[in-house]
Amino acid sequence: MVDRLSGRQESILRCITEWIAEHGEAPTIREIGESVGLSSTSSVAYQLRRLEQAGLISRSRRSWRSCRIGN
Repeated sequence: MVDRLSGRQESILRCITEWIAEHGEAPTIREIGESVGLSSTSSVAYQLRRLEQAGLISRSRRSWRSCRIGN
């Protein structure tokens, strides 16, 4: 578990939570990047992996579109 999230990670987690509430599924990496101001999809993927390792998000498939908040 992560002791403290970076500002970027908090923004990404908030983006995912709000997107799921509005659309019923997680945003794509590009949609997350646009929302939080990251143009590099690899930077977004890195932050998503960090959140996943911390147990804050999970996914049922390889795609980040299958992302869920929590385990």
